[in-house]
Amino acid sequence: MTTPSTRTDVVIRTYGPGKVEPLVDVLADIWADAHPELVDNPGAEAMGMSVPALRRQITGHLRHSGFTLVVAYAGGTAVGFAYGFPCSADYWFGPDLIDQVPEGARTERLMGLCELAVRPPWQSQGIGRRMHQHLLQAVAPQWASLLALPSNHRGKDLYARLGYAYAGAYRNTADGPEFDLLLLHVKPSAT
Repeated sequence: MTTPSTRTDVVIRTYGPGKVEPLVDVLADIWADAHPELVDNPGAEAMGMSVPALRRQITGHLRHSGFTLVVAYAGGTAVGFAYGFPCSADYWFGPDLIDQVPEGARTERLMGLCELAVRPPWQSQGIGRRMHQHLLQAVAPQWASLLALPSNHRGKDLYARLGYAYAGAYRNTADGPEFDLLLLHVKPSAT
C-alpha cells in the first residue's frame, strides 16, 4: 500500500456514471477502511450503513442526471472518493425539512453530497477538502447538502471547515437512524 505523504502528489480524477461500475469494489474498500466501526457492526446493515448498503446506494444513485464521482489517487492507488449529483429540494430534504431550509436551497441548483471517504492513513492531509472542491467544480451547485451521523465528529469537523452548517435532524425512514442534515451555500469563489 502507498504510504501517506504531505506532498501534493495526490491526483483527483472525475468520473461520470458510465465509468463508475468498475470502481465500485474500490469505493467499497475505501469506505470500509474509513468506517471500521460499521464494518463488523451487526446493526449497520439495518441502519443502511454497511458495505452492501453502500453498493446498493451507489448503484441506485447512478440513475441521477449529473451523477459525478471524484477519486483521489496517490501513487496510482485510490485513497479517497466522493460523489454527488444535482437534485431537487423535494427529493433531498423531504417534506419534514423543506420548509426549514433557506429559500435559495429550495429554488437554486442543489447538489446532494452522498459520500466522502478517505482511507485513515491519508486523512488530515487536505484530500477530503480537495475532493470536495473538485466535486463542486464539476457539479456547479449554488447549494450543497449532506447527511452526517451525529457521532461522526471527525467528518462533521471537516464539513464545518468546508462551511457546512446544521440545517436539522433527518431520517431516511421512520425507524432509521437520525442524521444531521448539513447545508452549504456555495460562494462563487469556491467553485
